Amino acid sequence: MRAALREHTWESWEWDTEGKSPDACLSSCHQSVYFHISPLLESQGTAGVRGTRFTHGEHYWEIEFLEPLYGSSVMVGVGTLNARLHAEGQFINLIMDTESWGLSYKGFLWHNGRSRKYTEPFYDRNTVIGVLLDRTAGTLTFYKNGKNLGLAFSDLDRVASALYPMVSSTAPETELQLGLRTSRLSSLQEHCIHTITHCLGKLGHTHSLPLPRALCCQI
Repeated sequence: MRAALREHTWESWEWDTEGKSPDACLSSCHQSVYFHISPLLESQGTAGVRGTRFTHGEHYWEIEFLEPLYGSSVMVGVGTLNARLHAEGQFINLIMDTESWGLSYKGFLWHNGRSRKYTEPFYDRNTVIGVLLDRTAGTLTFYKNGKNLGLAFSDLDRVASALYPMVSSTAPETELQLGLRTSRLSSLQEHCIHTITHCLGKLGHTHSLPLPRALCCQI
């Protein structure tokens, strides 16, 4: 997979300090996530966190699970700004509603409350899950330790909202870390959106910019 990323641009996005469950803690660099690390080391439900916003084009990122996976649910995927990030007292697959598309460590894909078998479960420490999101083609593909697991979801080009990376867990002391992050833009419009979004950071004051309305709606 890494050989196929030579034409990609390296990225440095991180986990969102404001877009997370209260049961999810971030490292000082905002690249590692720790779930359910209360003094009692007990989970009170399901916690999620999302990354920074993505523009159009093709994006790839890797998540390394630093501890063995266990529990009711640990998930990786994408979701809109409206995707659920916390479920108090519920031990559920969080990345699975109409606003999110996820892969459970038990090997099932979830969206809109429905699941289907996708791959074998992954339990091992240091498992690396790669996520390839192509907004132009509307596809989402997962990788395990560099191996392509096949097309997971399609028609994401029909989703009008921005999509964010997401992870979630029900298990105490789940620890994961962001790895490789790249992007590839295929049109001048995509390059413009990417540059504007990068310059704005989290300010997001697009309404005050002298830009075409169609472009502002995509930033």
